[in-house]
Amino acid sequence: MKVTVDMIEESHLKKNLPAFRVGDQVRVTLKIVEGESERLQAFEGTVIRISGHGMSKMFTVRKISFGVGVERMIPYHSPRIEKLEVMRSGHARRSRLYYLRARTGKAARLDEKVDRREETPSAAAPSAPAKDAAPVKAPAPAKAPVTRP
Repeated sequence: MKVTVDMIEESHLKKNLPAFRVGDQVRVTLKIVEGESERLQAFEGTVIRISGHGMSKMFTVRKISFGVGVERMIPYHSPRIEKLEVMRSGHARRSRLYYLRARTGKAARLDEKVDRREETPSAAAPSAPAKDAAPVKAPAPAKAPVTRP
């Protein structure tokens, strides 16, 4: 059996990370090593870029800290990532959100992504009306518009 780079990389890939996309608000908890001590540090911001594939896959998170924009490029499969949480899903129609660099405050926010599939009831099991429920009244007819001379 021939050993390939893909086979070696596969053993180092993280499989427990949640799925996230560009535009999502994420909180990445990283292990920071200072001398001999280790501590956990959270970095929360908007994902503005995902690039690469395999072991070289990286994502860039941007946040505003004390009025200054801070971006951090984090390897997707890094052993330093302790936890990754998706705080909210943002609606983005681009794969690179570099235009957010020029915006601050409310202008730098993205609309929340709404998943329409969860809202629609399944067509396979229609809900039956309750027997004890009061009958629904028909809406009142609309009044004719008033014409004035």
